[in-house]
Amino acid sequence: MTNIKEEILLLKKEKKAIIMAHYYQPLEIQEIADFIGDSYDLAVKAKMAVEETIVFCGVSFMAETAKILSPKKRVLNPNPHACCPMAEMISGKEVNDLRNKYPGAEVVAYVNTYADVKAVSDVCVTSSTAVTIVNKLKSDTIIFVPDKNLADYVQRFTKKEIIPGDGFCYVHSRFNASAIMKAKEAHPDALLLVHPECPREVIDIADAALSTSGMINYVKESPVKKFLIGTEHGLVIRLAKLFPDKIFYTAGAPSVCVNMKKITLEDVYNVLLNENNEVILADEIMNAARRSLERMIEMGS
Repeated sequence: MTNIKEEILLLKKEKKAIIMAHYYQPLEIQEIADFIGDSYDLAVKAKMAVEETIVFCGVSFMAETAKILSPKKRVLNPNPHACCPMAEMISGKEVNDLRNKYPGAEVVAYVNTYADVKAVSDVCVTSSTAVTIVNKLKSDTIIFVPDKNLADYVQRFTKKEIIPGDGFCYVHSRFNASAIMKAKEAHPDALLLVHPECPREVIDIADAALSTSGMINYVKESPVKKFLIGTEHGLVIRLAKLFPDKIFYTAGAPSVCVNMKKITLEDVYNVLLNENNEVILADEIMNAARRSLERMIEMGS
């Protein structure tokens, strides 16, 4: 195999496939992707895709989401071992237990969840749409799963009572105020952008808390030339590629999602060649989960 990237592009054309990749994917995966985005971008793109086959380069709940929104298409997961630890911190049964404990509350599931959780939730959200959607819901009590940090962030912008889950993103939870203050001292002319999955102490000292796509748009519109970035290190690399005239630093030690980095070019080649690792979900689960995802798209726009 002389050039694996060329082989992938040839196979992609032959199989009438589209390759989708999250911003946190390794650079070589981003370079062969047809579309790169965050959770919300990818959810909408999956729904709109006309290709017969979707190769989804991200953690496994993202491939599930693509299948749920495009049930008649074939969704291939290059590496099923690329899982999201936070998504594994809540189950459909635990959601139903919370419903019984808080009757009348509406359940909001972060898109970083598996299909069984989406299926028993009222609506899904992304980090960029969470505040908007929560404030549109009728109930004054909201069960928000699984991310306690994002739930805490949403609580700042609503009068509703937020009942948070116990989950968290191990990557964003590594950011801390002490390390970030040292980074700010080292780069006093840089703006600090952090993800809402970060702890409250980090968000409190940030210039803005934004989704990954939100950070890209912010940098694009800002006249500032230097930025401290408080999210997975893959976005720092992506920003540097998109805006070569600007300088980007990781806010503290580089924070890497090892799960996002598990997908390799060899994985993508093999899944296209063999058409294996197809995402298969029960129709009942898919139909129920699709309602909460389509409601997310409708309410978040």
